[in-house]
Amino acid sequence: MNTTKLAGQKVVVLGGSAGIGLETARLARAAGADVILVGRDADHLKRAADEVGASGTAAFDAADPERLEEFFGGLGEPVDHVMVTAGGNYYARLADLDFAEARKLVDEHLWLPVHLARAVIGRINAGGALLFMGGTGGRRPALGLALPGALTAAQPLLVANLALELAPIRVNAIAAGFVDTPLSARLLGDDLDRRREELRTRLPIHRVVQPEDVAALAIHLMVNTALTGATYDIDGGQQIV
Repeated sequence: MNTTKLAGQKVVVLGGSAGIGLETARLARAAGADVILVGRDADHLKRAADEVGASGTAAFDAADPERLEEFFGGLGEPVDHVMVTAGGNYYARLADLDFAEARKLVDEHLWLPVHLARAVIGRINAGGALLFMGGTGGRRPALGLALPGALTAAQPLLVANLALELAPIRVNAIAAGFVDTPLSARLLGDDLDRRREELRTRLPIHRVVQPEDVAALAIHLMVNTALTGATYDIDGGQQIV
């Protein structure tokens, strides 16, 4: 990692206490950036901040628009890049749909980006980046994917429109396939090793995508000032096999 490409810049990572967010914070620090981590759990944030050398933390739910506005308003000066990995997944067939969980999913994957985009106006330096995380799994219709699929389809158009609205702030999204994160481990449980082996066998890259792979793409989207309004896939070729 080039240790100067983000020198003197400030990066905020929402969802920065584990997984892809934590690895992005780690790489940003290695590239010379000052990093602030945001997450729900103060204890997890403290451990993550100590691990990567973050300059600060803030514990709140990023899906709360009032707390988002309060956080960015309290920073005192503009930052250079904001990445959000906060938000979970919810899969259910129509007959089993829990509407409270469904609304939470929509809040995290539709309204959170909109509220965040409003909150960062005037608070990200010109040419800086606002990055969202999404996925590729909802692109193919399947039982239980009606809502995730709709949100997956909406994200590229939302990002492209926000890039026009927020310019010269740049707005991009990363769409990941399976990534070997603690969240994946919790979701799959005893099936995790089987899934890893399946992917090693089937994927053209013959390995499983790791959080640091996604983090490297995130850093590139921060430093390459020609990139805006697009969604970038990273899935090891999962969609083509």
